[in-house]
Amino acid sequence: MAKFLDTRKCAAEISDLIKNSGSDLILISPYLQLSKDFRELLAYRDKKGKRTTLIFREPNLSPDDIVYFRTLRHVTLRFHEDLHAKCYTSADRMIITSMNLYQFSMDHNKEMGVLAEKALPSDSQLFQDTLNEVQYIIETSRLYVIQTSGDVIPSPTNGKALKTTKKGIGFCIRTGVEIPFNIDKPLSPDAYKKWKEFGNPEYAERYCHFSGELSGGETSVSKPILKKYWKDAQNLYGL
Repeated sequence: MAKFLDTRKCAAEISDLIKNSGSDLILISPYLQLSKDFRELLAYRDKKGKRTTLIFREPNLSPDDIVYFRTLRHVTLRFHEDLHAKCYTSADRMIITSMNLYQFSMDHNKEMGVLAEKALPSDSQLFQDTLNEVQYIIETSRLYVIQTSGDVIPSPTNGKALKTTKKGIGFCIRTGVEIPFNIDKPLSPDAYKKWKEFGNPEYAERYCHFSGELSGGETSVSKPILKKYWKDAQNLYGL
């Protein structure tokens, strides 16, 4: 059964979720003002190569936040101008709450929420329904890109290509390791040697070249990017 959380417990459970979640974490918070502790937790995940998707509403981050997020290689920023929901989820635990990732809110406001766990039969339907809505929010949000110069590039809606000085980071579609982004070369050198033995461009691979997430066999050398990220990749790299 979902567990009720008061203000203090909300902050503690969110902190624990960020610190201990596995390879993928999704944080949905309309407003952002990360405390020192939360910055340290995200940096801790990032150093371990764990992926975090952070979705917010306000497209204008503070200069301090921009400098901070430029240091994180495995955090994907997205924004949705109609966002009001707050939800923090891993593959097996989820917090639905009134609390933003906003320091003032955590320190001064009265908040509440619930913690649901996928493994609990009483929580499984709630977990899946919420996860479906989270996926919808992700797919209707826009990619938020920070250049190495510190400039911000929200993903455009007019279909024009983005111009960026940031070196593209991609992922090997067979091993998931970081490699330069290049849809014509989506395999690491070692993985390419093994692939070349058969040379089948339609052979199902494990990862998305753009996001680095598991693809469930939906990527290949001929189609290295998951369909849901193709528009983002087009906008970011002018494909």
